[in-house]
Amino acid sequence: MRIYKYKNYDEVSKVSAAIVIREMIKNPNIILGLATGTSPIGLYKNLIKAYNEYLISFKDVKTFNLDEYIGIPNDHPESYSSFMHRHLFNHIDIKEQNIHIPSNEIEHIENLAEEYNKKLFGNQRDVQILGIGANAHIGFNEPGSEMSNQTFIIKLSEETRMSNARFFDSVDEVPTHAVTMGIKNIMFSKQIILLAFGKEKADAVYKMVYGKITEDIPASILQLHPDVTIILDEEAASKLDMKSDFLEF
Repeated sequence: MRIYKYKNYDEVSKVSAAIVIREMIKNPNIILGLATGTSPIGLYKNLIKAYNEYLISFKDVKTFNLDEYIGIPNDHPESYSSFMHRHLFNHIDIKEQNIHIPSNEIEHIENLAEEYNKKLFGNQRDVQILGIGANAHIGFNEPGSEMSNQTFIIKLSEETRMSNARFFDSVDEVPTHAVTMGIKNIMFSKQIILLAFGKEKADAVYKMVYGKITEDIPASILQLHPDVTIILDEEAASKLDMKSDFLEF
């Protein structure tokens, strides 16, 4: 586990994008695991910039998103499909058939997880981007989710719904369920890059790094992955024992 601390969101976004760009240049057919939420937006902006400057192309890249809400249509502005097109896909040369986001069709809900899971295990992610929730969830693997879970449908915790309410007109509009990669899917990735910003994430980051590996702290499982890079701003790193801006163990 490698941990880097930078001054602010912009610096973290640039550094994380630089890692992804390096991997894309090495492997034009790269398979990327993507995340939503505030954390990766800056990273995506920097990827778009690199694309516009002809440093990278997405024409042979495949992407797989972590999760999707259930209960809102794909064209809803806060669906993760809309988010990804708005913040990345509409601005690059990726082929639509190479974009994979969990389906949220309620009429086929019994098959949603199984269908996405089959796609994931046929397409190991070269790089998986993660954020972390204030309760240490990754993807939508809430505290108490089984570490052996593959793609599944989850009832979102009230803490997560309250946190995501800022994207909706009210918390009542936040979906109560989502389909998400499980911990097993995430750990199947070759390389993981986790981003965290702000003092509200400091406790979750501390537990992820120093805590016991337990289902109560879903992100703690990353201690067992062989290639994890954690990139933090000063506030998110504030509870870690970092005598310099880099820590490895």
